[in-house]
Amino acid sequence: MNKIKTLGELKAAGYSTQSIKAELRKNLIEKLQANEPAFEGIIGYDSTVLPQLERAILSQHNINLLGLRGQAKTRLARGLVNLLDEWMPIIDGSEVNDDPFEPISNFGIEKVKELGDKTPIAWIHRSQRFFEKLATPDVTVADLIGDVDPIKAANLKLSYADERVIHYGMIPRANRCIFVINELPDLQARIQVALFNILQEGDIQIRGFQIRLNLDLQFIFTANPEDYTNRGSIVTPLKDRIGSQILTHYPINRDIARAITTQESKINETLIEKIHVPELVKILIEQISFEARTSEFIDVKSGISARMAITAYENLMSSAELRLIKSGEKSTTVRMNDLLGVIPAITGKVELVYEGEQEGSEEVALLLIGSAIKTLFAEYFMEIKKLAKPGEYESFDQLTEWFINNPGFELINESKNEEFNAAINSITPLTDILEKFQSNLPEADKIFVKEFVLWAMVEYKKLAKKKFDEGYEFEDTIMQGY
Repeated sequence: MNKIKTLGELKAAGYSTQSIKAELRKNLIEKLQANEPAFEGIIGYDSTVLPQLERAILSQHNINLLGLRGQAKTRLARGLVNLLDEWMPIIDGSEVNDDPFEPISNFGIEKVKELGDKTPIAWIHRSQRFFEKLATPDVTVADLIGDVDPIKAANLKLSYADERVIHYGMIPRANRCIFVINELPDLQARIQVALFNILQEGDIQIRGFQIRLNLDLQFIFTANPEDYTNRGSIVTPLKDRIGSQILTHYPINRDIARAITTQESKINETLIEKIHVPELVKILIEQISFEARTSEFIDVKSGISARMAITAYENLMSSAELRLIKSGEKSTTVRMNDLLGVIPAITGKVELVYEGEQEGSEEVALLLIGSAIKTLFAEYFMEIKKLAKPGEYESFDQLTEWFINNPGFELINESKNEEFNAAINSITPLTDILEKFQSNLPEADKIFVKEFVLWAMVEYKKLAKKKFDEGYEFEDTIMQGY
């Protein structure tokens, strides 16, 4: 089809025009009937957001995606491109993607009048039918709708009253395309007002020109509910003209969160082969985000982006890689100390409340890591309470007793694998603990899980951990005066 070069050939081929909303609807129905996924790469929304989005497309609505940061709103909007036809014909040279059968611009109308069936046709790929604008306070009506171009008027020797002197903004240029406005509440109210007629009637007004362009657009808006109070709001008449408002959300469990992190993290394949990442540490990275979403130190209303776990995982791998480079070894396993490398990924992704500011961002990050360790220890081993029955924590009592008999135990951060493993394995009660609580643990994960138990004992105040330049010293709390 995209080899057709003239309007006459297009007619002969039996091509028929349809609106972009009808096009999206038709292609969505085809995918659903063929049991094909309508949206690629979207995880965790199968029974919540995606059915609502599909209903909105079937209803041929403009859509507002409402949710906190890091909830894949922009990815959902961009995914709509895959529901467009692969190629779309326009009148060659048109600024507003004129439909050859129903041109709307002065240029397109005159071209068809002059050339008829010989009107040249160009083809646009669906990847070029996506326009995106971030709403900022400095956006103007001219940016979105258009304005008079004095240079064009001078070059063409036209009066300002001539429609041909208009320079079209982004929205007319996105005719027959998907147009996304991100963070809609940040758009000034007077600019939002300029969108009323476009959404309702499909026409625009530029300066004093009375222009009815009958624009054909699929609008997608994104908004953060926090913006409604902090920076702006969606004016009520505009909100009324948006057909469907769809609420997005964060992953509802760690398995979904892990799948997102695995898909989105950018880790070199060679690095994956060199660094073993135990399953427990992957879960631990996700649990940090879940702890942050309930933390008293963090403004949870601002959102804890899914990007936090993604960047934390990337930092974790880089911490292990840095040790690998320095040691000169060919492979390694992630260690608990590598978790400290994820602190920059946490501090840059959370908004602290007053209490959090008092603690300090790094201290809050450490508290989140500690909370995640305690949560997973209770799941993988057992919850340790302050009051316990005699012998209830016998396995862990033996561990603390080992440290009483072996004071000054040190783990060196940059030590080579053999040395580090030997140090961990020398703590004999750890072997019994794993045998009792995690007997089916893969051999490659055992060293990390043993070290994890040590850090958990510190969180439960059963052991003390003292940091020095080269690593950590673990000892019984009695030695520390607890």
